[in-house]
Amino acid sequence: MLRRLPIESAQPLVVMALARLAIVGVAFAGLVMLGFPYGGKGALVIGGAGLPWAIGLLVIARRDPERLLSPLVTVGDLLILLSFELVAPDTYGAVRMAALFLIAAHANFQGELRGVTIALLGSGVLVTATAIRDDNPVPMEVRALYETVFVVAALATGLVVGNLRTAESASRLRARMLSRRTIRLEADVRRRVAESIHDGPIQELIGLDMILSSARKAAAEGRDADATSLLDEAQQLTERNVRALRDELVDLGPYAFEELGFATAVEHCLPIWKRRYGMDVLAAIEELDLPPEIAGDLFRIAQEAVINAGRHAHADAVSLSLRHVGAELELRVTDDGDGFGEVDPLGPSEPGHLGLAMMRERAELLAGNLDIETSEKGTRVLVRAPLPRPGGLARY
Repeated sequence: MLRRLPIESAQPLVVMALARLAIVGVAFAGLVMLGFPYGGKGALVIGGAGLPWAIGLLVIARRDPERLLSPLVTVGDLLILLSFELVAPDTYGAVRMAALFLIAAHANFQGELRGVTIALLGSGVLVTATAIRDDNPVPMEVRALYETVFVVAALATGLVVGNLRTAESASRLRARMLSRRTIRLEADVRRRVAESIHDGPIQELIGLDMILSSARKAAAEGRDADATSLLDEAQQLTERNVRALRDELVDLGPYAFEELGFATAVEHCLPIWKRRYGMDVLAAIEELDLPPEIAGDLFRIAQEAVINAGRHAHADAVSLSLRHVGAELELRVTDDGDGFGEVDPLGPSEPGHLGLAMMRERAELLAGNLDIETSEKGTRVLVRAPLPRPGGLARY
């Protein structure tokens, strides 16, 4: 439950070690200049424990920074702060500020759940230590207010910074996995298209050339019936290859339809989807003036939803609609297929749905959101995004 998230770079750990050393160094220098107050106990804690601790962590940060992510580092920082406040109660305010800094830093490295745990542990220990002392410099009538504010600030810091860390790490991991899968998918598509063209149109064009040569020879020899039969065969072969190449264009997506617009692109695909998946696809598309980039992303989302319905959900019917609702675009694709079962199709624990991840990424590129509802009765894919402003930017 308290799993630590990976980090992209060790540089922040080195910076944190340098900042820790700077704080401890300034504190020690201040105690020296003040003539070793508190009977020298404060200087003993900082010089005897704080400085060696900070220097050791800096050495580790330069050699093996991942070791600084251990919870023991957090515990060590808090123990030094606690020891210093116990021997130097007048440093109440400085210790609280240093504690908030350390809580924020450790929450950033550890993530949301550990960040809150660190905040709760650190603030609880310091507040308890203050409460049991009789010589606290803060008057009793305001101490409860100060401590409450400190605890709330510590928890809020751990929660907010940790949440940002969690969200950032999740986004980076998702982007990395998506990029890797996209590269593999692109290589697979290139190989498939190359094999398809080589085994299909190229081979059949060679056959077409032979048929036309035979037809020319038959016509030259006056065998009109043979020539006509050969030309009919050539026409059928040509039509078959035109259909095959159109299917390839559909798989390539909006690049093949940039000049057609969303509605025309979908119209071209309807008979191909029906022939390929054996299902009826009904489209209701409102006439909208969309930039090619937005139309392309919407087409890709619609295409992926239809392919999922036909290839994986075994749907018999699919309905596709694009319209504007207020100041938003709404793309809706509904099918009567098998659905995704008990699996959350957009859940973080389902990394295998590359097509769905791409759909979500495209929706986010449109500054919109993707929602998928699924059951044994079918699936509904819904995308909502802001309408492009006339003359505005195509991307948000």
